[in-house]
Amino acid sequence: MSKLIFFIQEAFRALRRNGAPTLAAIVTTVVTVLLLGVLIPIFQTTQAKSEEVRSELNIQVSLFDDATPAEREALKGELAAIPHVESITYISKAQALKTFRSELEDKSILEELNRNPLPASFEIKADDAANLTGIEAAIIPTGANGKPQPISPIISDIFDRQQASEKIEQVTGALKIVLTVITALLVLASLMLVGNTIRLSIYTRRREVEVMRLVGATRWFIRWPFMIEGVVVGVAGSLVAILVLWLGKLTIVDPLGDTFAPLAAQNSSTLAFPALVGILFAAAVLVSTIGSGLTLRRFLKV
Repeated sequence: MSKLIFFIQEAFRALRRNGAPTLAAIVTTVVTVLLLGVLIPIFQTTQAKSEEVRSELNIQVSLFDDATPAEREALKGELAAIPHVESITYISKAQALKTFRSELEDKSILEELNRNPLPASFEIKADDAANLTGIEAAIIPTGANGKPQPISPIISDIFDRQQASEKIEQVTGALKIVLTVITALLVLASLMLVGNTIRLSIYTRRREVEVMRLVGATRWFIRWPFMIEGVVVGVAGSLVAILVLWLGKLTIVDPLGDTFAPLAAQNSSTLAFPALVGILFAAAVLVSTIGSGLTLRRFLKV
């Protein structure tokens, strides 16, 4: 216990003697944790919205107007037998027109129509948006003549949003790469600055370290005060950043969550704010401690 008290006293003494570098390291830790605290929810929100859009992707199989109820039921059974089909919903001509009317801004266009031009259709949802292409291929397989042939003569056309699905995949993938690179750069910058702070502290005490090594002090006996310095920097920086994030959540995220969609998505995120705080705190302390330990290695080679 006395050794631990000694190590802590030595660490705080060194931090006071190197006030400017220590403050710079704490500020860098604050900025790093703040950016990570913002980037992680942004990534989560984007991922959640991407999954939401992907879950709404479907295939629309339009039918000829003269299709009989028996033919529709037979086709529905065939569609249900296709692998990866999760649900099939029949949309009548009247339902299709009602939906179109609700989505149309200029209602006067419909007044010029003498009849309902929209076909009845089956809306097919897959268990995963990636399987839409396979389902479409099963609905319109290649016939004996080498051309696509619908599995039923009452199918007039088929529509899907595969291009939208591919676009979502591309955007999400690019966002993951960008956020990963930014995170890596932030962590690297934090490691380097904390390491430089500890290096300055060690340089001013290099003679002391050399004497301690020559009289037989172990590497860890010398290393502990510097490791504690890194822990203090990480704790101080992370606490300030977490306080700022908490104030931002109370004053911005929570009040606007009901009206601003991205913020509302963040409120329903799988990673709760307390869990995010815990991750950021642990990461800041770990990075600062590792930075201290790595920097000290070359000074212990006496």
